Amino acid sequence: MAPTDDMAIDVIRAASRRLVRELGFMGQTLAGTGLSPSSVHALIAVGEGEAVTAAALCDLLRLEKSSVSRLVRKLVAAGLMTEGASGRDGRVKPLALTGRGRETLEAIHRFARSQVRRAMDVLPPAVRGTVAEGLNAYAAALRASRAGVPAVAAPGAEIVCGYQPGVIGRCVEMHARYYARTAGFGAVFESTVAAGMAAFTPRLDRAGNGLWVAVRQGQIIGTLAIDGEDLNQDGAQGGRVAHLRWFIVDDGARGGGTGRRLLSAAMAFCDAQGFAATRLWTFRGLDAARRLYEEAGFVLEREWRGGQWGTEVMEQCFSRPCPV
Repeated sequence: MAPTDDMAIDVIRAASRRLVRELGFMGQTLAGTGLSPSSVHALIAVGEGEAVTAAALCDLLRLEKSSVSRLVRKLVAAGLMTEGASGRDGRVKPLALTGRGRETLEAIHRFARSQVRRAMDVLPPAVRGTVAEGLNAYAAALRASRAGVPAVAAPGAEIVCGYQPGVIGRCVEMHARYYARTAGFGAVFESTVAAGMAAFTPRLDRAGNGLWVAVRQGQIIGTLAIDGEDLNQDGAQGGRVAHLRWFIVDDGARGGGTGRRLLSAAMAFCDAQGFAATRLWTFRGLDAARRLYEEAGFVLEREWRGGQWGTEVMEQCFSRPCPV
């Protein structure tokens, strides 16, 4: 690979300095709040499921453990965040936003989106996509160089935690189109996915339930949900069991790491919540998805021939125990 031109390096450095100044990072507070930049980023990371423990915040924010401990204590004292104890390991303390914290996060998002929108509106439409792709690629390259790994293509999507407008319809559409083509599923399957998503989404405000959405240039291109309730109705599971549901990445977006990032965020959530295990139901033949599951620690428990989705397939159940 040819070395980067010195002039290009200087241009990127100058642009980076301007970004820091224009976005307000030189001040004591950020995003129209009375919070420090590190506090704002901590709220975003926890609220969107990027980091659900203090240890994960250390890596994401590139801060020392003592600094993150002080940061978390301040946010807890301010009533913006809670720090609980895991049911499996008391040393792992899952972080979550309070109602006030979620309101603050929404205000941060409104401020930042308005800031970006005003800037992008100045640019010709043809240039806006280039800006988004270039910044995403540069951020990914910075992280790769810090980690000492070979340069890779930037992930094409942002992973967002929680309900996003249009997510139910897009999740159903992606499932229906993909499985009609690959497995011959039809109206029964699509109706089942739609009914399940519609029933689950209003329960996202309950502990143990989570939804992660991959968004690229405003378009939803992937989903994954953790249902912490439906496998624990009768209390006969021998411990709380999470149900991994509606994991899909859209056509044309697979192979770039989006699915792996969705799965990683969801598994971090399950571990922090202290579930005894996480289970998923699928069917034989989805080899790419199976590789991701097995990389994440899932093992095949059983398989059987069934037709619950409208077409007979070899159904499978995978399970992943909570790491000790």
